[in-house]
Amino acid sequence: MYRMSWIREGELSLLERLSANILKAGPMPRHVAFIMDGNRRYARKRHVERKEGHTQGFDKLAETLRWCLNLGIHEVTVYAFSIENFKRSKEEVDGLMELAKEKFVRLLEEQEKLEKHGVCIRVLGDLTLLPEDLQRLIAKSVVSTKAHNRCFLNVCFAYTSRYEITNAVREMAWGAEQGLIKSSDVSEALLSQCLYTSSSPNPDLLIRTSGEVRLSDFLLWQTSHSCIVFQSVLWPEYSFWNLCEAVLQYQLNYRSIQKARELHREAEAAQQLESDRSCVAELLQQGGNGKPVDARSRHAALLSYTAGREERVRRFLGALQQKRDTFFEHLSSPTAVA
Repeated sequence: MYRMSWIREGELSLLERLSANILKAGPMPRHVAFIMDGNRRYARKRHVERKEGHTQGFDKLAETLRWCLNLGIHEVTVYAFSIENFKRSKEEVDGLMELAKEKFVRLLEEQEKLEKHGVCIRVLGDLTLLPEDLQRLIAKSVVSTKAHNRCFLNVCFAYTSRYEITNAVREMAWGAEQGLIKSSDVSEALLSQCLYTSSSPNPDLLIRTSGEVRLSDFLLWQTSHSCIVFQSVLWPEYSFWNLCEAVLQYQLNYRSIQKARELHREAEAAQQLESDRSCVAELLQQGGNGKPVDARSRHAALLSYTAGREERVRRFLGALQQKRDTFFEHLSSPTAVA
């Protein structure tokens, strides 16, 4: 989607390389998310057209991705276009769509570099809200890179977190309608696996630029145990040192973040165990004719039920992934309706 020269290594200055090496001596985030805010204010500040501000923002992302790779950060998620942005003027929205088409065309021309460096592009959001020609360009980019696994760029386009969560609930309802899962299989963990981001670990670090101190409906579910850093710099003016500052904030809070995540995993596992036990108790009561069940039989029944639930969930998630893959493959095919 962006200039792929960001893949090149060794573009940091000596001072930047030294600073990167010092940072990498501490715990580093594996996955960083960006709310790239401030493009329009940058345009006003520089007395240029809004489109130029957005263009500078795209170019800054290319540069930031290079910095991330040099820091050993191999997964980046960016908030490129919110569903709420459709409320902006038609002129601005049309300009953003045209700019996105231009960048995806450029990306498709860089397939050799993408394959060489193992770059996987994912686009997360409701693509049906976008122009059909942009949908097809996005789908081709996703399908052509889906087997790559060395570094990942997740682009949230026509996205809001509330829409994503609502869609995940719809997916679980679809699974129940198809007989793939039972209503008792629905859980917090399963909802997480139905989100657009199910193929990625949750972000370790979320950065928002421009001085705004809100998340604007971005990755609300996924960042509940992430380090969140708000920086006043406008996105097109973002620097390597701004990124280092944010990573340092993550390192300073690393222990508390990991502890919170560990407690959450334990609580989630306990909730699932309690749910399984409740379901087993109900099944045993229904089939036991009032006779007491010994501890060994209850344990065996629990193991059997848990194995069955995990198999249902596995089949459901496989079917869900197949449905999503089919959507992208159909859009990317030459026979897709223009």
